[in-house]
Amino acid sequence: MLKRTPLYDLHCQLGGQMVPFAGWEMPVQYSGIIEEHLAVRRNVGLFDVSHMGEFRLKGPDALAAADYLTVNDPKKLVDGQAQYTAMCNEQGGIVDDLIVYREAADEFLIVANAANADKDFAWIQAHLKGDVTATDESSQWGELALQGPRAEELLQGLVSIDLKGLGFFHFTHTPVGGIPCILSRTGYTGEDGFEILCAWDDTPALWEKLFAAGKPFPLLPCGLGCRDTLRLESRLSLHGNDIDDSTNPLEAGLAWITKLDKGDFIGRQALVKVKADGLTRKLVGFELLSPGVPRAHYKVEDQGREIGHVTSGMLSTFLKRSIGLAYLEMPHTALGSEFDIVIRDKRIRAKVVPTPFWKGTAGRKS
Repeated sequence: MLKRTPLYDLHCQLGGQMVPFAGWEMPVQYSGIIEEHLAVRRNVGLFDVSHMGEFRLKGPDALAAADYLTVNDPKKLVDGQAQYTAMCNEQGGIVDDLIVYREAADEFLIVANAANADKDFAWIQAHLKGDVTATDESSQWGELALQGPRAEELLQGLVSIDLKGLGFFHFTHTPVGGIPCILSRTGYTGEDGFEILCAWDDTPALWEKLFAAGKPFPLLPCGLGCRDTLRLESRLSLHGNDIDDSTNPLEAGLAWITKLDKGDFIGRQALVKVKADGLTRKLVGFELLSPGVPRAHYKVEDQGREIGHVTSGMLSTFLKRSIGLAYLEMPHTALGSEFDIVIRDKRIRAKVVPTPFWKGTAGRKS
């Protein structure tokens, strides 16, 4: 039996095309993936992300627990600050990528991917140390993502705080349209925007208030389809495609969140060895040099020899070129390196290019 978010009926009323995703019925699109994608790049869109997992660490050793569980350094956070991070297994493989919110020195909220929520919570419980408890609050929270260069302008009319003072990857507790919320300047699109947590039963009212305020813009409802195309253009990893428990953060381009010198954490010993031995492959961005659409799992070859595989790919109508991510053997990862991608038994030439493919408005107002 598929689960439903508190907005299921609203999605159907709006003409959302509902599909199974990570055990949930979720809208893949409403007016169309391209139209929704462009709305977020140029204006503002709203996503239902209530399927995400939320866990709370609480107790005197909550900080130490968060530090041991994740590869980034939560000791650098202050109250009201969030951090992108990952949990690794003992072999250095990525259990999941997460956002950790510091409520206080003894309290942290962790937001995890929907597909991994049950697995993640079990992992956290199995690896807790000290005086700390973990609580799965996923059924208590609804979550909306308001994304796009005009997100701040729209949201400002619904809150009493000055949003210009809320920096990138910071959050606060504040009513939004009179509804108690946790409001963070985060997102998964590469554009400026906010992720808004509220009580599960308040989510439909919050959605309606945002859409009432958004009519002049106009605000568009957005589905999973454009969420995926937006994140790829911005080179944001998707767990299960670009990263998983068989990939490590150093080869996945996540060395910047992996603090090997912070002290012990799960997977550190394996990752120190990976760094010392040197990478054998790396996740790189590429674009096709001829027409074609790259997809996950397509083979990458050089002179007929397999050198890697595509993890994510698409024809970007916004950028007007075909782009993707692929793990390649290290000798082929330099910018400008060319290779073939096997698409339906045809070899299409491609080359390594800088990422992100598109640098949006995220982080510019911090």
